[in-house]
Amino acid sequence: MASNFRLTSGRNLSYQVRGSKRQDATPFVYLHGTPSAYPVLDSMSAACEKHNLQVISYSRSGYGESSRHSSRNIVDVVDDVEQLLRHLGAANKPCVVGGWSGGGKCSSSRECALCVAGVAPYDAEGLDWLEGQGEDNVAETKAALAGEEPLREYVESQRSGLLNADADGIIKEMSSILPEADKRAIKENEELGGYLVQSFRVALEHSPDGWIDDSLAFIKPWGFELSEIKVPVFLYQGSLDLMVPYGHGKWLAKHLPQQTLTKHLIEHEGHISIWLGNMEMMMEELSSVL
Repeated sequence: MASNFRLTSGRNLSYQVRGSKRQDATPFVYLHGTPSAYPVLDSMSAACEKHNLQVISYSRSGYGESSRHSSRNIVDVVDDVEQLLRHLGAANKPCVVGGWSGGGKCSSSRECALCVAGVAPYDAEGLDWLEGQGEDNVAETKAALAGEEPLREYVESQRSGLLNADADGIIKEMSSILPEADKRAIKENEELGGYLVQSFRVALEHSPDGWIDDSLAFIKPWGFELSEIKVPVFLYQGSLDLMVPYGHGKWLAKHLPQQTLTKHLIEHEGHISIWLGNMEMMMEELSSVL
């Protein structure tokens, strides 16, 4: 179950703490994808417990019980995270940050960052941002470029299907952006399918606002430059990904500060399947820098 607290702006933030319960555990702030919310995989919690990481996850503004922060940009999550850490008494502890997909932007003032299938900046030089994306993602981006109202109309057309879907239904609803590797992962891994069902329902039960605001934030300046990142970054990207194409991962691998970058550009993995064989290594890498 999630807990709630008030940010200084008056907005509500819904969060959950799992993983290691030891007093000396390292806080690991997990930033979910788009659309999604605070739930994390049980296997992530178990891996965190093994590596003495306390995973702190929260629903980004506009998702689930978290209040909307309209017109937000990518860097705005930093203040929310810092306030959450202060609320939990962890502001002065060594802390690691990681995110997946829409939460995988590599902004961190903490000890290190994990970026799993994170998108590149929309204005990334030399990158065709839409190349390799599945049909639904292309349609969503075009709607976002047309403005909030066209985007809301598009997202609302997708929302009910995801809210009411079981694991098989998710595969059907998202078929244009799921390569066979991802479809197989959802079919064969009951935990993963259940996690997706739960996270979509929590995220979208009240409104699609978080999804809308994420999509609008992707296509405008993030509020920071990759060159400003001074901490170790662990980058993961699958070659078959139809939500965040391989080109995004390769672009990030080239443009993130090289002296602190560990890159894993993995063949034959998708946007979702990339977790299954790499979770343990991800958590081990995060804990290794402390």
